Amino acid sequence: STGRQSLGSRFFVCRGRAPRLCLPVVMSGSLGEFNAAGPFETRNFVDGEFVKSSSGKTFETVNPATEEVIASVEDSNATDVDAAVAAARRAFADGSEWKTMNASGRRDLMLKLANAIESNKEYLSKLESLDNGKPWKNGAYSAQIDLHLVIQCYRYYAGWADKLQGKHIPVDGEMMCYTRHEPVGVVGQIIPWNFPLLMQAWKLGPALATGCTVVMKTSEKTPLSALAICRLIQEVGFPKGVVNIVSGFGPTAGSPIALHMDVDKIAFTGSSPVGHKIMEMAAQSNLKRVSLELGGKSPLIVLPDADLEQAVSAAHIGLFLNMGQCCCASSRVFVHDDIYDKFVAASAAKAKEWKAGPQFEESSLHGAQVDKIQFDKVMGYIEKGKSEGAKCVAGGERHGSTGFFVQPTVFSEVTDEMTIAKEEIFGPVSSIIRFTDVKDAIRRANNSKYGLAAGICTRDIGTAVKMAGELQAGTIWINCYNNFDMAAPFGGFKSSGIGRELGEYGLANYTETKTVYIPMDGKY
Repeated sequence: STGRQSLGSRFFVCRGRAPRLCLPVVMSGSLGEFNAAGPFETRNFVDGEFVKSSSGKTFETVNPATEEVIASVEDSNATDVDAAVAAARRAFADGSEWKTMNASGRRDLMLKLANAIESNKEYLSKLESLDNGKPWKNGAYSAQIDLHLVIQCYRYYAGWADKLQGKHIPVDGEMMCYTRHEPVGVVGQIIPWNFPLLMQAWKLGPALATGCTVVMKTSEKTPLSALAICRLIQEVGFPKGVVNIVSGFGPTAGSPIALHMDVDKIAFTGSSPVGHKIMEMAAQSNLKRVSLELGGKSPLIVLPDADLEQAVSAAHIGLFLNMGQCCCASSRVFVHDDIYDKFVAASAAKAKEWKAGPQFEESSLHGAQVDKIQFDKVMGYIEKGKSEGAKCVAGGERHGSTGFFVQPTVFSEVTDEMTIAKEEIFGPVSSIIRFTDVKDAIRRANNSKYGLAAGICTRDIGTAVKMAGELQAGTIWINCYNNFDMAAPFGGFKSSGIGRELGEYGLANYTETKTVYIPMDGKY
C-alpha cells in the first residue's frame, strides 16, 4: 500500500509516512473488549493519575442515537484546573524528566502511543461512535477513519520531535548569531466534540513533539474517548504531569484555563464567539499566546464546465461528512445558472440515498447530531429556510422518533440574504445558490466574516488557480472537498481563526524563537 486512500468517490484522502494499509487487521489491545454498557473511565487525568473532581460533582454524557445515559463524568472546576496546571508546571521544570529528555526520547514515546492506539483502535472507534453518534464502520466516512487519522497524526509529529532546529544567521561584524526553537511551556488546550480523538491528536501531537506540557479540557458532550487515551498515555510511560485532561463545561473548566496566570499558551477549536472570549481572557490574564481554529460558512463554486458527477460528490461530502458537524463544511454551494437545475436534481437524489441510522449498523452512512441542543438548533435553521422562501428539495425533517437524527437536507433557490446562507448551521443542511458571473460569485463567496475553507469545481486549471488566489480562505479544494493530510496546514482567515494546525506550520504554535549572539574573539 502507498498509505493513500480515497473513500467512496474522490472525496477524502489520508496519507501515512510508511507503507501500511489504511485500516489494518484489528489487534487486541490493553483496553480490552468494547462493551457499550461500560464500564468506562470517567475520572480526570492529572499528574499521571486518574482522580475525581474536587467538588465531587458529575455530569451525564448521552448516546445521541438512543438518548440514553452512557456514564457520569467528573465536572471539573477552577480547583481541578489549578491542580492540573501545577502538575504540568512541575513536569516542565528545569531538571525534570521531560525537560531533560532527549528529543529522540519524545519521538519514541509518541510512536509508542501511536502503536498503543493502533492496538486498541476497535475499542476506541466504538467508544467514539457511542459518545459522538457518528457511524462506527461503513463504506464511506466513519469513526474507523478518524482512528486511522489519529494514528497518522501522532506518528507524523513523532517524526518532527528530533528535527526541530534553528538557523545560523550571517550578521555583521565578528559575531556568530543563531536561533533556537524552544517549547513555549505549559499549554492549555480546549477541544470540540465533532472529532474528539482527532482534535485531541491535532493538539497533543505538536505540543508533545516540541516538548511542551499540556492541560486539556475536552467537550462536555464527548468526554469519554480522550480519557481512554489517557490510559494509554499512562501505559506507554509518559512522565507524570506531561499530559493532564479534565472534563467539564466552558464557564467552569475552560475559562479557568484561559485565565490562568501559569498557562503560557492557549489553543482552542470551536465557535467564533467563544474564540473572541478566549482572546479576551488571554489579554486579561498574562497575555498568553493564542491559536484559534474557529467556525466557517465555506463556499463551493461550481462552474458550468465542471464534471457534474464530481462536483455533486464534492458538494455532498463537503457538507454531509460527519452529519454536517464540520467547521469547514461547504454549506454555501454557488452553482452556475447553466447547470443549476441538473445540479440541484443530482444533489437532492444523492442526499436522499444517504442512509441515516444508529451508529453501529454498518449500513448507516449518517448518524445522529451530537445532542438535543444541536438537534434543536439545526431543526430551527431548517424551519427558517422554509419560512424565508428557500425550496426544500431533500430531507427537511427529523429522521425517526428516537435519537437526535436530522435527515440530510438540501435547499435550492437560496439567496445570499437568507439566514441559512449567512449563519453557520453546523448540521446537514446544504444551501444551493445561483450565479451567472464568476467574478460576482467570488465577491459573494468572500462576503462573509468567515474564511476557513472554499472549493472550486471546473475543468479549466488556469481558472481554478486564479480563483484559488482570489478566494479569502485558509484552504482551497479544487474538484474535491474535505481532503486532509497531516503534512498540510489547516486554519482560517478572518473570523475563522488565528494560526495553523498540522504540518510543519503547526509546530510554530508551540515554540518560542530565541536569538543568541556570540562575539568571535578567539586569540591565536
